[in-house]
Amino acid sequence: MKTVIKTNGLSKTYTNTAVPVKALKNINLEFREGEFTAIVGPSGSGKTTFLNVIGGLDKPTEGSVAIDDVDISSMKESQLFDFRLNHIGFVFQAYNLIPVLTAMENTSFIMLLQKRPKKEMEERAREMLEQVGLSDKMNVRPSQLSGGQQQRVAVARALASKPDFVLADEPTANLDTESAFNLLDIMARLNKEENITLIFSTHDQRVIERARRVITLVDGEVSKDEQFERD
Repeated sequence: MKTVIKTNGLSKTYTNTAVPVKALKNINLEFREGEFTAIVGPSGSGKTTFLNVIGGLDKPTEGSVAIDDVDISSMKESQLFDFRLNHIGFVFQAYNLIPVLTAMENTSFIMLLQKRPKKEMEERAREMLEQVGLSDKMNVRPSQLSGGQQQRVAVARALASKPDFVLADEPTANLDTESAFNLLDIMARLNKEENITLIFSTHDQRVIERARRVITLVDGEVSKDEQFERD
Protein backbone atom coordinates (compact mmCIF):
# COMPACT_ATOMS: atom_id res chain seq x y z
CA MET A 1 0.00 0.00 0.00
CA LYS A 2 1.29 3.42 -0.92
CA THR A 3 1.88 6.15 1.65
CA VAL A 4 -0.84 8.81 1.34
CA ILE A 5 0.28 11.18 4.13
CA LYS A 6 3.64 11.63 5.82
CA THR A 7 4.40 14.09 8.60
CA ASN A 8 7.96 14.99 9.53
CA GLY A 9 8.74 16.82 12.79
CA LEU A 10 5.26 18.30 12.75
CA SER A 11 4.74 20.96 15.43
CA LYS A 12 2.11 23.64 15.97
CA THR A 13 2.28 26.45 18.54
CA TYR A 14 -0.50 28.98 18.98
CA THR A 15 0.87 32.38 19.95
CA ASN A 16 -2.37 34.39 19.93
CA THR A 17 -2.96 33.48 23.58
CA ALA A 18 -1.64 34.96 26.84
CA VAL A 19 0.79 32.06 27.05
CA PRO A 20 1.95 30.22 23.88
CA VAL A 21 0.18 26.84 23.51
CA LYS A 22 2.15 23.95 22.01
CA ALA A 23 -0.68 22.00 20.42
CA LEU A 24 1.52 19.55 18.46
CA LYS A 25 5.08 18.51 19.23
CA ASN A 26 7.39 16.80 16.73
CA ILE A 27 4.93 14.33 15.23
CA ASN A 28 6.30 11.81 12.74
CA LEU A 29 3.61 9.59 11.23
CA GLU A 30 2.72 7.86 7.98
CA PHE A 31 -0.75 6.90 6.77
CA ARG A 32 -1.19 4.33 4.02
CA GLU A 33 -3.88 3.91 1.42
CA GLY A 34 -6.99 2.16 2.74
CA GLU A 35 -6.28 2.66 6.44
CA PHE A 36 -9.08 3.31 8.92
CA THR A 37 -7.41 5.29 11.70
CA ALA A 38 -8.79 6.87 14.87
CA ILE A 39 -6.87 9.75 16.47
CA VAL A 40 -7.79 9.68 20.16
CA GLY A 41 -6.84 11.41 23.38
CA PRO A 42 -8.24 13.71 26.06
CA SER A 43 -9.63 17.17 25.28
CA GLY A 44 -6.77 19.52 24.45
CA SER A 45 -4.49 16.71 23.30
CA GLY A 46 -4.19 18.12 19.76
CA LYS A 47 -6.55 15.84 17.79
CA THR A 48 -8.43 18.53 15.89
CA THR A 49 -5.28 20.59 15.38
CA PHE A 50 -3.59 17.55 13.86
CA LEU A 51 -6.47 16.99 11.43
CA ASN A 52 -6.53 20.67 10.51
CA VAL A 53 -2.80 20.71 9.79
CA ILE A 54 -2.67 17.51 7.70
CA GLY A 55 -5.80 18.69 5.89
CA GLY A 56 -4.22 22.02 4.97
CA LEU A 57 -6.73 24.05 7.00
CA ASP A 58 -3.92 25.26 9.28
CA LYS A 59 -0.16 25.60 8.82
CA PRO A 60 2.46 23.95 11.02
CA THR A 61 4.86 26.08 13.03
CA GLU A 62 7.63 23.58 12.28
CA GLY A 63 7.99 20.43 10.22
CA SER A 64 6.15 19.34 7.11
CA VAL A 65 3.13 17.48 5.75
CA ALA A 66 3.50 15.55 2.49
CA ILE A 67 0.46 14.21 0.63
CA ASP A 68 1.32 11.82 -2.18
CA ASP A 69 4.89 13.16 -1.90
CA VAL A 70 3.71 16.76 -2.33
CA ASP A 71 4.74 19.08 0.51
CA ILE A 72 1.65 21.14 1.32
CA SER A 73 3.27 22.97 4.25
CA SER A 74 4.85 25.64 2.09
CA MET A 75 1.94 26.15 -0.31
CA LYS A 76 0.26 29.53 -0.70
CA GLU A 77 -3.39 29.72 0.34
CA SER A 78 -4.65 29.70 -3.26
CA GLN A 79 -2.62 26.56 -3.98
CA LEU A 80 -3.87 24.93 -0.79
CA PHE A 81 -7.49 25.64 -1.71
CA ASP A 82 -7.09 23.88 -5.04
CA PHE A 83 -5.17 21.01 -3.46
CA ARG A 84 -7.78 20.45 -0.73
CA LEU A 85 -10.54 20.64 -3.32
CA ASN A 86 -9.04 17.89 -5.46
CA HIS A 87 -7.40 15.58 -2.91
CA ILE A 88 -9.05 15.77 0.53
CA GLY A 89 -12.57 15.05 1.79
CA PHE A 90 -13.81 16.56 5.06
CA VAL A 91 -16.59 15.48 7.43
CA PHE A 92 -17.24 17.90 10.30
CA GLN A 93 -19.05 17.45 13.60
CA ALA A 94 -21.47 20.26 12.67
CA TYR A 95 -22.29 18.72 9.22
CA ASN A 96 -21.67 22.07 7.41
CA LEU A 97 -24.36 21.47 4.80
CA ILE A 98 -25.66 24.40 2.74
CA PRO A 99 -29.24 25.02 3.99
CA VAL A 100 -30.74 26.16 0.65
CA LEU A 101 -29.44 23.15 -1.28
CA THR A 102 -31.03 19.70 -1.50
CA ALA A 103 -29.19 16.55 -0.43
CA MET A 104 -28.34 15.93 -4.09
CA GLU A 105 -27.04 19.48 -4.56
CA ASN A 106 -25.02 19.36 -1.33
CA THR A 107 -23.48 16.06 -2.40
CA SER A 108 -22.61 17.54 -5.81
CA PHE A 109 -21.16 20.75 -4.41
CA ILE A 110 -17.45 19.80 -4.33
CA MET A 111 -17.70 18.35 -7.83
CA LEU A 112 -19.35 21.59 -8.97
CA LEU A 113 -16.35 23.53 -7.65
CA GLN A 114 -14.12 21.07 -9.50
CA LYS A 115 -16.09 21.90 -12.67
CA ARG A 116 -17.01 18.30 -13.40
CA PRO A 117 -19.52 17.62 -16.20
CA LYS A 118 -23.14 17.86 -15.04
CA LYS A 119 -24.02 14.27 -15.98
CA GLU A 120 -21.00 12.92 -14.10
CA MET A 121 -21.90 14.99 -11.01
CA GLU A 122 -25.49 13.80 -10.98
CA GLU A 123 -24.56 10.14 -11.46
CA ARG A 124 -21.89 10.19 -8.76
CA ALA A 125 -24.07 12.13 -6.29
CA ARG A 126 -26.95 9.72 -6.83
CA GLU A 127 -24.60 6.74 -6.38
CA MET A 128 -23.19 8.09 -3.11
CA LEU A 129 -26.59 8.97 -1.65
CA GLU A 130 -27.74 5.44 -2.47
CA GLN A 131 -24.60 4.10 -0.77
CA VAL A 132 -25.42 5.98 2.44
CA GLY A 133 -29.08 4.92 2.36
CA LEU A 134 -30.65 8.21 1.31
CA SER A 135 -31.95 7.44 -2.17
CA ASP A 136 -35.40 8.62 -1.03
CA LYS A 137 -34.08 11.96 0.32
CA MET A 138 -32.25 13.31 -2.73
CA ASN A 139 -34.51 16.34 -3.21
CA VAL A 140 -34.87 17.16 0.49
CA ARG A 141 -33.13 20.11 2.19
CA PRO A 142 -31.10 19.75 5.42
CA SER A 143 -33.80 21.27 7.64
CA GLN A 144 -36.06 18.34 6.74
CA LEU A 145 -33.44 15.72 7.65
CA SER A 146 -32.51 14.25 11.03
CA GLY A 147 -29.02 14.79 12.44
CA GLY A 148 -27.98 11.30 11.38
CA GLN A 149 -29.30 11.85 7.86
CA GLN A 150 -27.51 15.20 7.57
CA GLN A 151 -24.24 13.57 8.62
CA ARG A 152 -24.76 10.86 6.00
CA VAL A 153 -25.18 13.59 3.35
CA ALA A 154 -21.92 15.11 4.62
CA VAL A 155 -20.22 11.73 4.19
CA ALA A 156 -21.66 11.35 0.67
CA ARG A 157 -20.37 14.83 -0.20
CA ALA A 158 -16.90 14.06 1.18
CA LEU A 159 -16.63 10.82 -0.82
CA ALA A 160 -18.34 11.88 -4.04
CA SER A 161 -15.28 13.58 -5.53
CA LYS A 162 -13.13 10.46 -4.87
CA PRO A 163 -10.53 12.18 -2.65
CA ASP A 164 -7.21 10.60 -1.70
CA PHE A 165 -8.42 10.42 1.90
CA VAL A 166 -11.20 11.63 4.20
CA LEU A 167 -10.69 13.50 7.47
CA ALA A 168 -13.57 13.28 9.95
CA ASP A 169 -13.55 15.46 13.07
CA GLU A 170 -15.77 13.92 15.78
CA PRO A 171 -18.36 12.87 13.16
CA THR A 172 -20.53 10.91 15.62
CA ALA A 173 -20.49 13.45 18.48
CA ASN A 174 -23.96 14.87 17.75
CA LEU A 175 -25.62 11.58 16.85
CA ASP A 176 -27.77 9.19 18.85
CA THR A 177 -26.58 5.60 19.22
CA GLU A 178 -28.53 4.14 16.29
CA SER A 179 -27.50 6.95 13.92
CA ALA A 180 -23.87 6.65 15.02
CA PHE A 181 -23.80 2.90 14.40
CA ASN A 182 -25.46 3.35 10.99
CA LEU A 183 -22.91 5.96 9.99
CA LEU A 184 -19.99 3.81 11.16
CA ASP A 185 -21.35 0.78 9.30
CA ILE A 186 -21.52 2.85 6.11
CA MET A 187 -18.03 4.31 6.47
CA ALA A 188 -16.47 0.95 7.40
CA ARG A 189 -18.10 -0.64 4.35
CA LEU A 190 -16.93 2.13 2.01
CA ASN A 191 -13.46 1.91 3.51
CA LYS A 192 -13.31 -1.77 2.55
CA GLU A 193 -15.18 -1.67 -0.77
CA GLU A 194 -13.61 1.50 -2.22
CA ASN A 195 -10.30 1.32 -0.30
CA ILE A 196 -10.90 4.85 0.99
CA THR A 197 -8.43 6.10 3.59
CA LEU A 198 -10.30 7.33 6.69
CA ILE A 199 -8.78 9.33 9.54
CA PHE A 200 -11.09 10.21 12.44
CA SER A 201 -10.48 12.37 15.47
CA THR A 202 -12.77 11.07 18.17
CA HIS A 203 -13.66 10.46 21.81
CA ASP A 204 -16.26 7.91 20.75
CA GLN A 205 -15.56 4.33 21.81
CA ARG A 206 -17.87 3.14 19.01
CA VAL A 207 -15.46 4.62 16.45
CA ILE A 208 -12.37 3.36 18.25
CA GLU A 209 -13.72 -0.20 18.21
CA ARG A 210 -14.12 -0.06 14.40
CA ALA A 211 -10.73 1.51 13.56
CA ARG A 212 -7.89 -0.78 12.53
CA ARG A 213 -5.30 1.72 13.76
CA VAL A 214 -5.58 3.85 16.90
CA ILE A 215 -3.14 6.71 17.52
CA THR A 216 -3.26 8.28 20.98
CA LEU A 217 -2.19 11.89 21.44
CA VAL A 218 -1.33 13.28 24.87
CA ASP A 219 -0.32 16.93 25.23
CA GLY A 220 0.38 17.18 21.51
CA GLU A 221 2.64 14.14 21.32
CA VAL A 222 2.10 10.59 20.06
CA SER A 223 1.70 8.39 23.13
CA LYS A 224 0.64 5.16 21.36
CA ASP A 225 0.29 3.91 17.80
CA GLU A 226 -1.57 0.58 17.77
CA GLN A 227 -2.75 -1.75 14.99
CA PHE A 228 -5.80 -4.03 15.30
CA GLU A 229 -7.38 -6.82 13.28
CA ARG A 230 -11.04 -6.08 12.64
CA ASP A 231 -13.72 -8.08 10.83
